Amino acid sequence: MKADAAPFRAAPFGALWLCYFGFVGLFSPYSPLWLSHLGYSTLAIGAFASLQSWTRIVAPYGWGWLADHGGRRVALLRRAALISTVAAGALWFAGAAGVWPLALAMALLFLANGAVTPIAETLLLKHLHDGSGLDAGRYGRVRLWGSIGFLASVLVFGVLLQWVGIGALPWFCLLLMALLTLAAWRLPAQLETPSAAPRRASVWPVLRRPAVLWFFAGLMLTVLAHSSLYAFFSLYLVQLGYSKVYVGLLWAVSVAAEIVFFAFAGRFFARLNMHHWLVLAALVSALRFAITAAFGLQIAMLVLAQMMHAITFAAQHMACTSFIARHFPDALRARGSALYSVLGYGVPGVLGGLAGGLLSEALGLGSVFWAAVGVALASAACCAMAARADNAVARG
Repeated sequence: MKADAAPFRAAPFGALWLCYFGFVGLFSPYSPLWLSHLGYSTLAIGAFASLQSWTRIVAPYGWGWLADHGGRRVALLRRAALISTVAAGALWFAGAAGVWPLALAMALLFLANGAVTPIAETLLLKHLHDGSGLDAGRYGRVRLWGSIGFLASVLVFGVLLQWVGIGALPWFCLLLMALLTLAAWRLPAQLETPSAAPRRASVWPVLRRPAVLWFFAGLMLTVLAHSSLYAFFSLYLVQLGYSKVYVGLLWAVSVAAEIVFFAFAGRFFARLNMHHWLVLAALVSALRFAITAAFGLQIAMLVLAQMMHAITFAAQHMACTSFIARHFPDALRARGSALYSVLGYGVPGVLGGLAGGLLSEALGLGSVFWAAVGVALASAACCAMAARADNAVARG
């Protein structure tokens, strides 16, 4: 262990992921209902929802750049959490003040909590990645708390909001952001002193490596394929005649599958290298979306497809994390993690929502999942090229 690093404690990181993804599990499914309660049209609700994707294009990298150049990553994360708490509290007042104050409060909230993923991942990798690779067991046991937080939040707040009314959503957002801030203050404050080297470090030489370029291409295509799931799966199920109960249960199956993977990753993740996991995840994604499109009326097949989330998300995420840790040294790692968020979930989220909406209007919702099959296969090819480029460098 380095002299300037505080001892690793899993609990503060687990609490951070629990609160962060707990907020995602509250805000993503229930904020449209809150906005509808405030009297906004479907078009306006869609515009509000797009704010998160748009901020993901700029916020993570901005925070990552600050974290790498400033050196005081824990302190920066704490400030971002405080701003998130203030913005969450402002939602209550902004909701009654009109469209522009509300848009400003939501944009501030998304911009601030865009710091959590790149900085927290960087801090975690500082402890759990060395020259031999990612400590998959400990990483999985920390990261599973994010999945638990998301699942628990969807279920618990669904009941609470039904009981107290959807108008209470801003107060629950404030509660979770306050708990996130508390968790950030429990992170070990690492004694990272800014030096001249991190300030001079440039990310461009890393980005020009063929393996890195192919990796990000594969990442974007894998997540672009998954935008069919995130944006249109619930609508697809309802169109096929499933009740909201079945919709919720099918989503719960996917999250439960990723929890199981993270919990037991230490036993089997090392059996394949990160490139093999990335190719496998892309191929399984193609199979998953083909099953979803072809067998949507068969609940057993949909359950099987949702269980594949363990590979298409959890395994893929761990492999991506391992790749970032290997190719981006500590002085660049926050920016590497930020690029993972931007190129993985920002740009594809915007493109996937727009393209999927146009395709579904023209050919129906099922066509979106067939298109995702082709995109996932293209991703598998890119991931294979990344492996080939990395192997060529290793051979010298």
